[in-house]
Amino acid sequence: MKTESLWYIFINASLINNFVLAYFLGICPFLGVSGKKETAMKMGGAVTFVMLIASICAYGLNALLIAIGAPFLQLISFIVVIASTVQLVEMFIKKMSPALFRALGIFLPLITTNCAILGLALFQTNLGYGFLESIIYALGAGAGFTLALLLMAGLRERLDFADTPSVAKGTVLTLFIAGILSLSFMGFAGLGG
Repeated sequence: MKTESLWYIFINASLINNFVLAYFLGICPFLGVSGKKETAMKMGGAVTFVMLIASICAYGLNALLIAIGAPFLQLISFIVVIASTVQLVEMFIKKMSPALFRALGIFLPLITTNCAILGLALFQTNLGYGFLESIIYALGAGAGFTLALLLMAGLRERLDFADTPSVAKGTVLTLFIAGILSLSFMGFAGLGG
């Protein structure tokens, strides 16, 4: 592994290689939950938590699988850990905040199939990050995911009050905004060196 500062790993995961706007991972909750800032913030928190737990478990699982000579079980092991973590988060949110549980709707269990979380586990393993680097990478990826959700939610809330042509309302306008946000984040690619 190249020696990278922890700050660089965080900025790289959150801005330069944003999982949603640069890698196009996690698009389903990005488009589905970004209607309101409050819901987007809570979904970003849930995804960040799952990313953090998945990152820690992926680090330990990868070390274990390499030690026993079974790295071919990596993908299925990561999927099982992610699914288990999402079930715990779903039960916690349902118990602590039924209103948030209803607001997130189907998108909460869909965190299980969120390719951003699986991508995080695979990317950190392929990059050869140690334990601390993996945690920072997960926090950066979660912050970037939350930032993308909040930016999209803020723009969508403002556009609810704008006079937009009927041809560009709804999904068309949402995808257009997502494309512009993605282009603006591609400007950070030069920071990667």
